Amino acid sequence: MEFVIYLVLGTFVGVLAGLFGVGGGMIIVPALIFSFTAMGVDPAVMTHLAVGTSLATIVFTSINSVRAHHKRGAVNWPVVRWMTLGLLAGVGLGSLTAASLQGEILQKIIGTFAICVAAQMAFNLQPRTALPLPGKAGLSVAGGVIGWASSIFGIGGGSLTVPFLAWRSLTMQQAVATSAACGMPIALAGAVGFMLTGWSQQAQLPAWSVGFVYLPALVGIAATSMLSARLGVHLAHRLPAHILKRLFALLMLGVGLNFLL
Repeated sequence: MEFVIYLVLGTFVGVLAGLFGVGGGMIIVPALIFSFTAMGVDPAVMTHLAVGTSLATIVFTSINSVRAHHKRGAVNWPVVRWMTLGLLAGVGLGSLTAASLQGEILQKIIGTFAICVAAQMAFNLQPRTALPLPGKAGLSVAGGVIGWASSIFGIGGGSLTVPFLAWRSLTMQQAVATSAACGMPIALAGAVGFMLTGWSQQAQLPAWSVGFVYLPALVGIAATSMLSARLGVHLAHRLPAHILKRLFALLMLGVGLNFLL
């Protein structure tokens, strides 16, 4: 039954990945925390296990999403390349930061972050005048900040990268597609980081865990999310930008309230 839940969750996450340019981490993390609580996982490592597993699944979730967006010519690859330099450094620092935080505190931080993102997207809280894309150094610095935060929150960075790129004059469809591509280095580096930081705590983790990555959840979510991501991409290129923003805001609000209440 547990594995079936992961398969269903993966289907939902795959659609989100293609639709919003996110890896689905803001849905995976709370769902996994609920699952791990039912399993009786030690609360001291439960949130870290959920975050690490979320990042690992995003590696697979992103693959079909990025391929589908690339076929439509929506990915700005020069932006991806320069942001990746900063993303990798930021993710490494973020993994160490998350490992030093208590599980309950980490949950509150994630919840607060989700609500802030919801408010930003719902009310379009950004400078009235969109700015052009920054230079190579600016993109790398932005990538570093996004990578650090994404590793802590267990996300592919879409909830940060999408608004940043939209503010920097990319269309919503281009921002979503480019964000999806940026999510792959975040997820891969983050998953490796959480495996390493959790290795010393194997005694507290459930069977089939590799550091802070739980393999049954990884396999179940990845198996269906890779297939359903194409549906999300199809919807992303058919829905108006303002509808995408409102849906994204509602999603983040629900996740944030779930962590804080």
